[in-house]
Amino acid sequence: MDPDPFIYNFVLGGAVFVFGVVLAWRQGSLGLSAKGLRNLCLVLGVFGFYFILQAFLQYKAPGMPAAEPSAYNPTPASEAAVDPGKSYRGEWIDYAIMIGYFAIIVIMGVYFGRKMKSTDDFFFGGRKFAWWLIAFSMIATTIGSYSFLKYSSKGYEYGLSSTQTYSNDWIYFPLLLFCWLPILYFSRVTSIPEYFGKRFNSKVRFWATICLLVYMVGYVGVNLFTMGKVLHHLLGWDIFIGAVVVALVSMSYVSSGGQTSVIMTDLFQGVMLLVTGFLILGLGFAYLGGFDVFWANLPDDSRKVFHNFNSDPGFPSVGIFWQDGLANSIMFGFLHQGTIMRYMSARSFADCKKAVITHLVVLMPLAACVVGGAGWLAKALANHGDLPGNMAADDSFYAATQLISQPGIFGLILAAMIAALMSTVDTLITAISAVWVNDVHKLYIKKDMTDRQALMVARLTAIGATLVGIAMVPVFMNFDSIYDAHGAFTAAVTPPLVVTFVLSVFWKRFTAPAALATLVVGLVAIGVSFFVPEVITPFAHGVPMGEAGDGLFAGVKQYKFMRACYGLTICAVVGVVVAFFTRPETKSLTGLVWEKGYYRSLNIN
Repeated sequence: MDPDPFIYNFVLGGAVFVFGVVLAWRQGSLGLSAKGLRNLCLVLGVFGFYFILQAFLQYKAPGMPAAEPSAYNPTPASEAAVDPGKSYRGEWIDYAIMIGYFAIIVIMGVYFGRKMKSTDDFFFGGRKFAWWLIAFSMIATTIGSYSFLKYSSKGYEYGLSSTQTYSNDWIYFPLLLFCWLPILYFSRVTSIPEYFGKRFNSKVRFWATICLLVYMVGYVGVNLFTMGKVLHHLLGWDIFIGAVVVALVSMSYVSSGGQTSVIMTDLFQGVMLLVTGFLILGLGFAYLGGFDVFWANLPDDSRKVFHNFNSDPGFPSVGIFWQDGLANSIMFGFLHQGTIMRYMSARSFADCKKAVITHLVVLMPLAACVVGGAGWLAKALANHGDLPGNMAADDSFYAATQLISQPGIFGLILAAMIAALMSTVDTLITAISAVWVNDVHKLYIKKDMTDRQALMVARLTAIGATLVGIAMVPVFMNFDSIYDAHGAFTAAVTPPLVVTFVLSVFWKRFTAPAALATLVVGLVAIGVSFFVPEVITPFAHGVPMGEAGDGLFAGVKQYKFMRACYGLTICAVVGVVVAFFTRPETKSLTGLVWEKGYYRSLNIN
C-alpha cells in the first residue's frame, strides 16, 4: 500500500518547519511575550492555515456531491476555442492590447531607469523601496509565463493538486524569516557567491558562481521556451522565433534601467497578474452559473491537493515534494540572486521582513489560484459538456480562456501571459549581471575597474545573458511539456548548491573542503545519473523510471523529479562525512552562520 501523500508531506516538511521554529526560539525571535509571542502566533498561524486547508481538500472535499459528466455539446464558440481553424487565436483587438502592453512596459522600464548612475542603483535600486513594492514585484517574478501554462495543464489533468508547488512555502518560513534573512541583510553581501567567499574561500565561491549561473541562465531559457510556445499557439509562429522576439523586448529596458526598472515594471505586472488571474476565475464561474456549479463539476480526484504518491511518473506527489518543495523552493527563496536582490533593495530590515511575510503568507496562496485556475475551469467545463473531454492538457489554458471571455478581455489575458514572462526574465537578466560583475569580472578579468566601468559591464552582461538564454531554447524544446522541462532542469541543477548553503548557514562545523566536495561531487553525481539513471532507483520511492527517448542526454527525462531526492541525499552525505574528517574553520564566523543570541543584540526580532 502506498504511503499517504498528505502525511508524507507534513511529516517530512514538518521536520524542517520544527527545525526552523527551534532555531528561531533559541535566538529569541519566538517566545511567549511581546514580539516573540506575536511572531510565534504568525508562524503557527501559517502552519495551521496550510494544514487545515490541505487536510480538507485531501479528505473532505472529494466526498462532497459531484455532478455526473455530461456529453460534449459543441457550439461555434467552443469549437473555435478548441480549434480556431486559422493560424491565430482571438481578434485584432486582442493583439492591439498585447502590443500596447508591450509598449507600456518598455516605456515604464526606460522611464524609471533613466537616472541610473551606479552599480548600486543598477543592482539594488539604491536600497530605497518599501515593503509593498518589493512584495508585489516578487509575486510577478514568482509567477513566470511557464507557471500559467504548466500549472493550467496540470490543473486540467490533476485538479487542485497543481497547487502543491505553491503551497509548500510554510516548510521553510521560520528558517527564511528569522534565521537567514538577518544574516543576508546585515552581512551586506551583494551576491550569494560572495557569501560563500566570506564564509569559506575563493575556491568555494568560484564553484558556487558556476552553479548559480547555470541555474539562472537555464531559467531564462525555460521562460523563453515557454513564451515561444505561447506565440506558437496564438500566432502560429515558430517557437524559437517567438522566444527571440520577447527576449529582445525584455532586454531593451533591463539593460538600461536595472533593478529600478525591474521593480517598477514588475509592480505593475504583479498587480495585473493577480487581477487577470481572478478575472479568469470570475468569468469561468459566471459562464458555468456560479461557484457551486464549478465545484460540482470538478471530479473527486481533481479536488485533492495531493493526487498520487508515486504511481504516476508524470506528476508524483513524492517527486514534487523533493523537486519543488525542498530543492527548488529553497533555491528560489534563499539562493536565487533575483530574490536576494529584491530583499537587499528594501529601505530597512523591517520593510524586508514585511515584504517576505506579505509575499509568502498572502500573495503566494493567491498565486496558486491564479496560475492553476484556467486548468480547473477547463476540467469543469469539460465535465459540464462545454468543452470536449479528450482535449489535450496543453490546450486547456487557451481553450478555457477563449471560451469564457469576449474579444478584448482575451487580449488582456494574453497580455498577462506576456507580463508573467517578462517579469521573470527581467529579474533573471539583472541577477545574472550582478553575479557576473561581482563574482567573475571583478575577481578574474579586471580587478581595478571603476564603478562606471562596472555599470557598463553589467549592461553588456544583460545583453549576453539574454542571448545565451535564447541559445538554451532548443534544449528545452526536446521535452514533452513545459512542466517536464522545468522540473527536470531544477531537479538536476539545484541540489549541490542547496545542500552546501543549508550546511553552511546552520552548521558551524561545516568546513571549506566539505563545501567544495559537496559542490563538485554533487555535480559529478548528478551528471552520472544522466547517463546511468538506475543510480536513482534506491531513492525513487517506487516512482517508475519513465521512458528515456533519444539523444545523448535522454536520461535527463528519467526520474526527472526524483533526481532531486538522489542529489540532495548524496550531497548531504558527502558534506557531512568530509566535514567530520577536516579541521573546523578557525576564523570568526559571526554574522555568517546561525548563532544563538547573536541577533538578539541587534534588536531586530
